[in-house]
Amino acid sequence: MTDPIPDPAAIRTGGCHCGAVRYVATGQAAHHALCHCSDCRRWSGAPMVGWIAFREEQLTVTGDTRSYASSALATRDFCGRCGTGLFYRNPTYLPGIVDIQSGTLDDQAGDPPGAHIMVKDRVGWLDDIDALPRFATYPGVD
Repeated sequence: MTDPIPDPAAIRTGGCHCGAVRYVATGQAAHHALCHCSDCRRWSGAPMVGWIAFREEQLTVTGDTRSYASSALATRDFCGRCGTGLFYRNPTYLPGIVDIQSGTLDDQAGDPPGAHIMVKDRVGWLDDIDALPRFATYPGVD
């Protein structure tokens, strides 16, 4: 994995799409990675998911989350109202760690990812993703 994200005094806030769940993560993150595993892709509906990891005691959550056992070892928490995916826990492989979906951070630019993980499951068409045309908004609107 990469070096820990700097600024041990940092405070990061975030939450779900509807605002019913909010969180505060304090201190230094253990890592921030883009996960390409098939579980994350299927759960999120996206070709990869960003996860920024903190110790459980660094995270404070307000609002109603629901949990889903996505495997025999892991749970994924989401907003009970809008369904936004928020947290991942796997006490067997990541004891004491909670991964936060980094797309739910209020400031997503503040902690860039340091690694791609589970690339054995990566979707093949991502290899040429930078070759696609780019639009500031939508094709025909720019």
